[in-house]
Amino acid sequence: MKFIVDECTGPSVAKWLNKRFEVFSVYDESPGIDDESIIKKAYEENYILITNDKDFGELVFRRGKSHNGVLLLRLDDECVTNKIKILKMVLDSYSDRLIGNFVVATEKNVRIVDRN
Repeated sequence: MKFIVDECTGPSVAKWLNKRFEVFSVYDESPGIDDESIIKKAYEENYILITNDKDFGELVFRRGKSHNGVLLLRLDDECVTNKIKILKMVLDSYSDRLIGNFVVATEKNVRIVDRN
């Protein structure tokens, strides 16, 4: 799997993830890039997008933007250690469901919206 980590999710999360996967960090490699360009890059280059920005739900569900998978972290505690903890749990338990789906993860649950 390949991941694109949105700027708002942060470079520390991208660095942690990069130990296990191929990662494109928006913060490090394309700061300031707009959401439409991010989702387009992710789709065209087969990345799963990891973000804390719920605007991607708008792009996917209302505007019909294509994607290879979006993981939206909707966390009460946005500190880096909590983001990594939740991300690790999602990867350990749901990695087979990330490709092509819109996944919303909170501290309490994970909701998967299948592409079909």
